[in-house]
Amino acid sequence: MQHIDIKEIYENQELINNNVTVCGWVRTARDSKNVAFIELNDGTSLKHLQIVVDKNSGIELEQALKLGTALKVEGKLVPSTNNIVEINASAIEVLGIAPADYPLQKKRHTLEFMRTMPHLRLRTNTFNAVFRVRSVMAAALHEFFQSKNFVYVNPPLITSSDCEGAGEMFTVTTHPYGATFESADECYANDFFGKKAGLSVSAQLEGETAALAMGKIYTFGPSFRAENSNTPKHLAEFWHVEPEVAFAELPDVIALAEEMVKYVIGTVLKKCPNEMAFFDKFMENGLIDRLTKLINDDFGTITYTEAIELLKKADVEFQYPVEWGCDLQTEHERYISEKIFNKAVFVTNYPKEIKSFYMKQNADGKTVAAVDLLVPGVGEIIGGSEREADYDKLVEAMNIRGMNLDLYSDYLDLRKFGSVPHGGFGLGFERLIMYVTGVSNIRDVVLFPRTVNNIR
Repeated sequence: MQHIDIKEIYENQELINNNVTVCGWVRTARDSKNVAFIELNDGTSLKHLQIVVDKNSGIELEQALKLGTALKVEGKLVPSTNNIVEINASAIEVLGIAPADYPLQKKRHTLEFMRTMPHLRLRTNTFNAVFRVRSVMAAALHEFFQSKNFVYVNPPLITSSDCEGAGEMFTVTTHPYGATFESADECYANDFFGKKAGLSVSAQLEGETAALAMGKIYTFGPSFRAENSNTPKHLAEFWHVEPEVAFAELPDVIALAEEMVKYVIGTVLKKCPNEMAFFDKFMENGLIDRLTKLINDDFGTITYTEAIELLKKADVEFQYPVEWGCDLQTEHERYISEKIFNKAVFVTNYPKEIKSFYMKQNADGKTVAAVDLLVPGVGEIIGGSEREADYDKLVEAMNIRGMNLDLYSDYLDLRKFGSVPHGGFGLGFERLIMYVTGVSNIRDVVLFPRTVNNIR
């Protein structure tokens, strides 16, 4: 049906004093003796549009004033002192009635309660704002990489390699319930692909293949991890941004990550002022200032070894003890970014024992050219490295871990045929959304969260 988006109503001054048609859902309604007021929202704008109804106009209002009801409204758009513009209604058509038990009534609900109704929560201001910002951030990522001549590639979601160390995989199978086999090998040999298959935990290995042909590529799609991690930062299905760059060393990877983060955050601050003001008021006071400071400061850099020494000297009793060789926990990461640097910081050159097989081995024989980006308030949001380009060193690292080299024959071939220095990183998209919006639980920045014991 022909109608105008509410977003355009607020942006197009030429519509004022003209007859317009809008559609949307009733967010609030007030009834008085002579006039009724309806706040309408169609999802295109955080700001509702006020509809003014003269009760002498003959417009039927019994159903139109119910919260959640879908309406088509015709009328004259006029200036308004409090609302910028409003519509004096000449006709209202009820498109879909919401009964009295519509769950989103006037009172403000908790985010925990809203998770019980993911199919309706987007009609609230909070989730309206979250998913509009998410959309802008996704577009900004594509804009950033496309402007730098990166090629967008689409890796497979079903894979036979597990990108060792990236996380537990979900198995993909067509076997019926109760199917029995003498061994795992027989089970996989008789499955759809003739071998063990799972959902991808990372597109990195496939991304490297593309980068060593096209120079600069990025992937942006879902990853799946079957980890029993029921925390505010973990999902079983999340969106992953993974660039890979040929002819790049660790400093190049670091520079790319910093520029990307700043571009995406800067775009949101520019394009979503109303949403960001909402988050600043209701999610995290000072959020806009924090993000502005982040993009205006140069990110810090510190080696893992230096970070461990500073953590050991800190006048803080950490829950997890700090020694060289330990994996940094969120409490350590936040202390580094919030207390030591008070800004975003890259930590580089981790012990090789706690990092993945594919990372370039440093000359010291103890560390690898890995990097994590830590930000205040969250901790790690990016993990990356320069990749090991030397065939013999890569095979040695895989053998130490007892990996089946046959499963990685294509990956190893890349080190045989024109190998070059290259690197990349992975960004958990939802974690960046959390950081930008101030939302504290990752379940609240994804449409239908997939977590332990939860799917609908």
